Amino acid sequence: MKSRCENRSIRTLTIAAALILFGAIQAPAQHGTANGEWRAIGGDPGNTKYAPLDQITGDNFKDLQVAFTWDSVSNKVMKEKPRIQIGRFMATPLMVDGVLYVSTALGQVAAIDAGTGETLWEYDPKTYENLVRPANLGWQHRGVAFWDDGGDGRILMATHDLRMMALNAKTGALYPDFGENGIVDLSKSLGRPVSPRVISHSSPVAICRDTIIVGHVVADGVVIKEGAPGHIRGFDARTGKFKWIFHTIPQEGEFGNETWKDGSWKYTGAANVWSYMAVDEELGYVYCSTGTPTNDSYGGHRLGDGLFAESIICIDTETGERVWHFQAVHHGIWDYDFPTPGNLMDITVDGRDIKAIAQVSKQAFTYVFDRVTGKPVWPIEERPVAPSDVPGEVAAATQPFPTKPPAYDLQGLSEDDLINFTPELRAEALEIMKEYEMAPIFTPPRVKGVGKPVINIPADGGGTNWNGAAVDPETGTLYVPSSTGTSVFALVKPDPNRSNLSYKPAAGRWSVGVRGPQGLPLMKPPYGRITAIDMSKGDHAWMTPHGDGPRYHQAIRHLNLPALGSGKGGPLVTKTLLFVGGGGRGDLGGSGEGSISVYDKATGEYLGAIPLQVRPNGNPMTYMHEGKQYIAISGGGGSFYGSKVEEPVLMVLSLP
Repeated sequence: MKSRCENRSIRTLTIAAALILFGAIQAPAQHGTANGEWRAIGGDPGNTKYAPLDQITGDNFKDLQVAFTWDSVSNKVMKEKPRIQIGRFMATPLMVDGVLYVSTALGQVAAIDAGTGETLWEYDPKTYENLVRPANLGWQHRGVAFWDDGGDGRILMATHDLRMMALNAKTGALYPDFGENGIVDLSKSLGRPVSPRVISHSSPVAICRDTIIVGHVVADGVVIKEGAPGHIRGFDARTGKFKWIFHTIPQEGEFGNETWKDGSWKYTGAANVWSYMAVDEELGYVYCSTGTPTNDSYGGHRLGDGLFAESIICIDTETGERVWHFQAVHHGIWDYDFPTPGNLMDITVDGRDIKAIAQVSKQAFTYVFDRVTGKPVWPIEERPVAPSDVPGEVAAATQPFPTKPPAYDLQGLSEDDLINFTPELRAEALEIMKEYEMAPIFTPPRVKGVGKPVINIPADGGGTNWNGAAVDPETGTLYVPSSTGTSVFALVKPDPNRSNLSYKPAAGRWSVGVRGPQGLPLMKPPYGRITAIDMSKGDHAWMTPHGDGPRYHQAIRHLNLPALGSGKGGPLVTKTLLFVGGGGRGDLGGSGEGSISVYDKATGEYLGAIPLQVRPNGNPMTYMHEGKQYIAISGGGGSFYGSKVEEPVLMVLSLP
């Protein structure tokens, strides 16, 4: 069947022809970090999470020691203001010219000596004095961005309370000629009034050449049909001046507006880039991966496919114009937003050199495109999916299915997928499933009490979440951590005094999981895994469980099972090894989730784990400083839902 990958612009073809003419497509591109630094959240603008460093190897990684720990400057505020429920410390630090730059869960910024851990400067915008709790997931922040204009290094950050600031990388001082006295008000250029109660900034901005590209969080799980817009904006990196806006929900007269039926484009919100973005500086393009529109699980008030929600959008960063796009979920009602940017890589397929982007997803698909033209590297087919039986809802008749690479985690649920460690557990799982429908991926939610609830696999948290995938540009391999979980969207009639929707999620949160027999998962393992994909062939090279999982559960402990996998973590690839946060195995020198797992990147063999002071939350990164390779990862803080708080700390390791 024909793919719905949209690539309509004659301008795109003209650009591609020019690039071929001048040899840009054949020209070698910089993939991975350079000079031992880590200048972007994904290592480089293309989000490879790859560093060509080889000092730490499979023979010596167990000798790694704590070089230093850095206690987050948020600790002082937490002690002074105990009412603040801090989220997880998950920022990925940057390293430029011997200095680490990191944001805290409260949106502060610090510069740290990369060899000693000494705090060189800190900047506190005091967002917590303006907000009780930021939109959606509260107090958490994933990092800052760096821009260098011929020696004028700047640290840029967008805050929870809708400000963007440029700081001098050497001193931490604001640039007075950036915005107004160093600050840009991000509440003023979205086309309608917005509040930090409903939108927030918790991921690094993207920078391409001299343009800052800004996305933002929009409150999830709302129970009204109106929502804050998720539009993408461009600003001048020197002055902070507003340059352009791309409407992720097209306005009247714009391409894609007809996909929002009955004028729903006027009030529907979200379709936002809440994670970070990948950039091709050579082409001048940014690749934006968008989320679900409001409401996450009911779309009767926004009929139609709904461009550019749950899409990859390639935007020219100079003009803000769409170059190409692809919508991965039509009329989304599963919260299958893109939680992570694509990975840029140059691959050779059937003798063709391709400048590619590989986009992993919550639904455990990898969508692969020529990033210049938007043409799929392998066919993506529109296949029929189940209709909705919810009154007023009209689910899309088809959804896109990549033919390659294969899905890297479980999709949908059948009887063959149920747990079978023992006959008794199998029988219990079958009994539990009598209350639910075992259905394929993209089966729509149901009204509570009308038929059996549908279990979604992957869950609304993925598959893959914001930690994303990593690339080895030397071998053309994509490494994808993922998890296998369940979610159920049961819909109910809301209180008309509090909601103008016909239906809303029944749960206090927008979905709930389903527990299996005796608290074990419903499905067969692995429950967390890492999959290596050979991108020259579009095939899986290997898959391995990530973490012990429940193999020591009292119901199955006596079976002496191998690792079953649990959760997922952030990946890092070097010239020698694959590192993934968490997943340590108890029988092989691991320390559970409070660790970084180490794998042979060619075979997937688990080599052991690096113990950590606290459970990691961020993605690991690596850098060279004064002849020594370091690995750093953030951890601690609280959960998104107010449970136990560990002291936030940046953990930095090196060989003796």
